[in-house]
Amino acid sequence: MNYTKALQNPIFKIIAQASKDLGVDSYVIGGFVRDYLLQRDFKKDIDVVAIGSGIELALKVSELLPNKPKVQVFKTYGTAMLRYKEIDIEFVGARKESYNKESRNPIVENGTLEDDQNRRDFTINALAFSLNENNYGELIDPFNGLEDLQNKIIKTPLNPDITYSDDPLRMMRAIRFASQLNFDIETESLQAIKRNSERLKIITGERIVDELNKILSTEKPSIGFLHLYKTGLLDLILPELTALNNVEEIEGHTHKNNFYHTLEVVDNICPNTDDVWLRWAALLHDIGKAPTKKFSKKQGWTFHGHEFLGGKMVKKIFERMHMPLNNKLKFVQKMVMMSSRPIVLSEDIVTDSAVRRLVFDAGEDVDNLMTLCEADITTKNPAKFKKYHNNFDIVRRKIIEVEERDKVRVFQPPISGEEIMELFNLKPSREIGILKEAVKEAILEGEIPNEYQAAFDFVMAKAAKMGLKKATE
Repeated sequence: MNYTKALQNPIFKIIAQASKDLGVDSYVIGGFVRDYLLQRDFKKDIDVVAIGSGIELALKVSELLPNKPKVQVFKTYGTAMLRYKEIDIEFVGARKESYNKESRNPIVENGTLEDDQNRRDFTINALAFSLNENNYGELIDPFNGLEDLQNKIIKTPLNPDITYSDDPLRMMRAIRFASQLNFDIETESLQAIKRNSERLKIITGERIVDELNKILSTEKPSIGFLHLYKTGLLDLILPELTALNNVEEIEGHTHKNNFYHTLEVVDNICPNTDDVWLRWAALLHDIGKAPTKKFSKKQGWTFHGHEFLGGKMVKKIFERMHMPLNNKLKFVQKMVMMSSRPIVLSEDIVTDSAVRRLVFDAGEDVDNLMTLCEADITTKNPAKFKKYHNNFDIVRRKIIEVEERDKVRVFQPPISGEEIMELFNLKPSREIGILKEAVKEAILEGEIPNEYQAAFDFVMAKAAKMGLKKATE
C-alpha cells in the first residue's frame, strides 16, 4: 500500500534526495507514521532511520536546506537532530540491540531495517514509510501493525517477556499508549508486564515520572492508572496510592474505597484543567487517609489530619521520585493540605469571614483549589450532588465579591510594620508582630475594611490598650 499523500511536506523529498546522494536507504518510522494512520495530529517531531549513518544523513539534509539549520550530533547514541520549520527531525542509523540484565541501555550494533523494526517497542511503532526512489511512500509493516491499529491493540513485535525485561520502561509506555489512544493491551503482553513488573526497579524516577505525566495528561487517566494497579507497577511506584484500596468494615460501618474515589476525582478534574500539577494534586489529595484512618463507636470511621499528613507525604514522594523540589512541589502540597477547606464551606452556611480566610490562605491558587474540590464531589446521591455544586457556586460568587471588596488574594497590610515602629518609636519587637497580626485578623474577620485609615485607627486603639504611646506624645 502506498502513502505518498502522507509525505507531502517538502522535507521528505529533501531527505529522499540526501539519501540518494549518499547512496543509503532511509525511512520515516514510529510516531509520525502511527499518528498519520490514526488521523491524529502528529507531535511536531519525525524519526528517520537510515541504513547507514544517521549523522551523515542529517548533515547532508542540512546542506540541501536553504537556511542550512544547525545539526545537533549525539555521537554516543549515533543520532543527530535538526529543526525544519518548527519540526524536530531525528536521524538514526538502523541498528540491532542487545541488553544486559542490570541496565536498560542497550549494546548497539549496525543493522538492517528489519533489525531496527525488531527492536521497536510495539508493532504500531514499528511501522515505516519508505523514502527511497524505487518504493517512495510504501508502508513497511512486518508485524501487522496496521491491523493492530485498526483493532486498537498494543502488542510487542517480539516475545513480550524479552521486550519488557530488556527495557522495563516499555511497560510504562505500553500503559501510556493504551491510555492516550484508548487501546487495549494484548492479553499476553499484559501478563508479561505482571511477570516483569519488578524489573521496573532499574528505571530512574525521572523516566517513570515522565511517563506518569503523560498518563495524567490524557483525557481519562484512570485507564492508565488501573492498568498500572492491576499489573503491580503502581505498588512499586506509588504505594501510598495503592494503600487507599483497602475498605474495612467494623460493626457494620464501612468507609468508601478511597483508591477508586481518587481515580474518579482525577478523571473529573481533566475537562477543567490541562495543568499536570493540578492533576497531580487530584491524584495525591487523599494519600494521608490510609495512615490516619481510625474507627470509634461514637464517630465511625475518621481520617483526622489527613490533609496535613498528606502534604508531608507529597514532599517525600517528590524526593523519592526525583520530581521538581520547587514551586511545583509547593503548589501540590498546598492543594493537598487545603483540599478539604472549600468542601467544609460548601456543607455549611458560607460566611464572608470564612471565604476571606480561604482566599487569604490559598492566595493566587484559590481558583485551582476550587477546581480540585469540585472534582472531589463523587457522591452518587443526586440530591447531595446538586446541593454541593450549588453551594460551590455560592462560594465562587462570594470569592469574587470578597476579593473585589477586600483584596485579600495577594494580601498586603494597609499599614506596614515600619510605619507602626515609627508611630510608637519601637524597634523590631513582639509588639509589632502583635499589632500586625491583629490588623490582619480584623480584616479577615470583617471587623474593618482593608483600607489605610481604618487600619490606622484600629492600630491606634489596639496600641492604647497595650499601653503603647505615640512617638510625638
